[in-house]
Amino acid sequence: MDELAARLAHVRWLGGGSGAGKSSVAAELARRYDVDVCSTDDSMAEHAARLDADAAPLLHRFLAMSLDERWVLRAPQAMLETFHWFAGEGFDLVVQDLLARPADRVVVVEGFRLLPALVRPLASGADAVWLLPTPAFRRAAFRARGSEFTIAGRTSDPERALENLLVRDAAFTRRLAAEAGSRGLVVDGTSSLAQLTDRVARRFALVR
Repeated sequence: MDELAARLAHVRWLGGGSGAGKSSVAAELARRYDVDVCSTDDSMAEHAARLDADAAPLLHRFLAMSLDERWVLRAPQAMLETFHWFAGEGFDLVVQDLLARPADRVVVVEGFRLLPALVRPLASGADAVWLLPTPAFRRAAFRARGSEFTIAGRTSDPERALENLLVRDAAFTRRLAAEAGSRGLVVDGTSSLAQLTDRVARRFALVR
């Protein structure tokens, strides 16, 4: 593991709850500091296609469900405990993607799939930060971008599906906060994107 951490010493890890602004902060870091960005959201479909049922049993159970079974008919806690990405399935493919990138420049990898327990053994020589959105900030972010509303709108009960998603994601953020400890940054809307990026850049010790 020490050897793997050394190979990933150029990587900075930006995790956090849904709707926290991870992608926006990563894009701003790229603009300011000319770092490379790896978005784990962009690789979810490709990673899912590569994972068989033995490697990712929760993923395959999820894929076998109808939209109502995924988002309407289950309690948010059950959704939290059985969501494949929250359980770390496919994280080894994230690491493979990072190893395939050039190591001669800083790479900021971002996404909710970066769980503290999985990242911590790999973050020596680099740093990791988790953005922790408050429930009010998360709800406003979802309203602005519409992605979660799109998921909920494909079910038979969009209002209930959306509420289940919000409750599930709030519980996930609380879990991240407990696991991230001092590496967590609360995002409540009182700081601008520029200010939040400043804080993350200082954690990552980035220089222009």
